[in-house]
Amino acid sequence: MGATSVHRTIDAVWRMESAKVIAALARYTRDVGLAEEMAQDALVAALEQWPVEGVPRNPGAWLMTTAKRRSIDQIRRRENLNRKVEEIGRDVQEATPDASEGIDDEIGDDLLSLMFTACHPVLGTEARVALTLKMLGGLKTEEIARAFLVSDATVAQRIVRAKKALADAGVPFEVPEGPELATRLASVLEVIYLIFNEGYSATQGDDWLRPELCAEALRLGRVLAELAPKEAEVHGLVALMEIQASRTKARTGPNGEPVLLLEQDRGRWDWLLIGRGLKALERAEALNQPPGPYYVQAALAACHGRARRAEDTDWQRIATLYQVLASISPSPIVELNRAVALSMAFGPAAGLALVDEIAGEKALQGYHLLPSVRGDFLVKLGRSAEAKAEFEKAAALTRNERERTLLLERAAAC
Repeated sequence: MGATSVHRTIDAVWRMESAKVIAALARYTRDVGLAEEMAQDALVAALEQWPVEGVPRNPGAWLMTTAKRRSIDQIRRRENLNRKVEEIGRDVQEATPDASEGIDDEIGDDLLSLMFTACHPVLGTEARVALTLKMLGGLKTEEIARAFLVSDATVAQRIVRAKKALADAGVPFEVPEGPELATRLASVLEVIYLIFNEGYSATQGDDWLRPELCAEALRLGRVLAELAPKEAEVHGLVALMEIQASRTKARTGPNGEPVLLLEQDRGRWDWLLIGRGLKALERAEALNQPPGPYYVQAALAACHGRARRAEDTDWQRIATLYQVLASISPSPIVELNRAVALSMAFGPAAGLALVDEIAGEKALQGYHLLPSVRGDFLVKLGRSAEAKAEFEKAAALTRNERERTLLLERAAAC
């Protein structure tokens, strides 16, 4: 096997195994930052040794053993052979780089603990996203930077500061229990959905979609659903992402331009993903828990997913579901979406009335979709000059070039 082929193998193994390695090391060291550093050291060792010695029979176990051995050296230097060193040492003495057992039996709990640690509310949103993609997604710093259109140095700094903040705050490496669980789980779900949304509708740059981020969020969501099968909101989020991801191929035209939902060729939707999403929604429903925001949003997505033609969409049910969503997770953004549903169910005047009612909300100031939605209602009401002004305003506010082009085309059409 040539060096290039070996490096491709290492990249693939790292994507699959790095989260498990970091999670297991974090349980031993109780230090997420140290665990990530030792896992990176093991990766460097693989890059140096595998091209010469060949890929080991069990690459994941090799990475685990190498990282644990390096952890021992670090802890020896830091803590003078304390109890943690003895525990890790006994574990490593029983293993070899090709150990068939690989990751130990507690890896499920370890991965779940790593998710809750990387997404801890003590960190800012950008730090949680970067740390999650690095530790759980196995993405390189430059890959994260490219996905979010920031510099490598910015992402590296976020990750370093995040690990330091976790250490300074003494965040325990564990799955929270009791009342804290709901708050912490909400933070994990928020991070996964933020990653998905940035891939589904990029906030800035030249591309409308970044499928690699959608795929990574879906993978994380599916893993979480298997690790926390009794949490309805987890299945709700997975259902929501599966159904939304099903439209990916239909959301852009031949030149990468955005294609809006009602104009999409539904024959290009991925009906296998829709089926998976509906199944995940059923799993959430079967748990008989109070509806959460992700479950309700998944139910909304399912209304579109079940409609083989745009004209078959049950807009009255969608309007009702948005009312439910507004009651459990009130926000001006939810109200803006409810206005669209009201427009489709009862006419553009009903939607415009709600939009004008919420237009003064602080959260909507500078939000390009507010004038975009208002412009759409005005077009349908025959008020073209006003609509043109709204589309031009929306175009000036968006940071995504594809979206700006679409909005300017709509303004010209008026």
